[in-house]
Amino acid sequence: MAQDRIELPQGTLDLLILKTVALGPQHGWAISERIQQISRDVLQVQQGSLYPALQRMLKAGWVKADWGISATNRRVRTYKLTPAGRKHVEHEVSRFERMLKGITRVLAPAD
Repeated sequence: MAQDRIELPQGTLDLLILKTVALGPQHGWAISERIQQISRDVLQVQQGSLYPALQRMLKAGWVKADWGISATNRRVRTYKLTPAGRKHVEHEVSRFERMLKGITRVLAPAD
């Protein structure tokens, strides 16, 4: 299955992370695992991309972070979507859906 994984198109990483965090507060490793699980192993977010993206989102005010304890009794930083993050997700999902419709039209066979 690893060979079937697809590189994320530029600009989609933040959206995928935010949509995942919108499901509920999660720590970094859980976010990447959830994206992989939901995509049925097609998408994989590398830790080297995930944490810089989370830092960008913290600075932008889209997520907030708190320290807690994981199910394995480890100290973890848990990320939660803010109201500004929720608004940003809604806007970006709308833009992404419009883009996908345009791409689909271009890829569709000509009539």
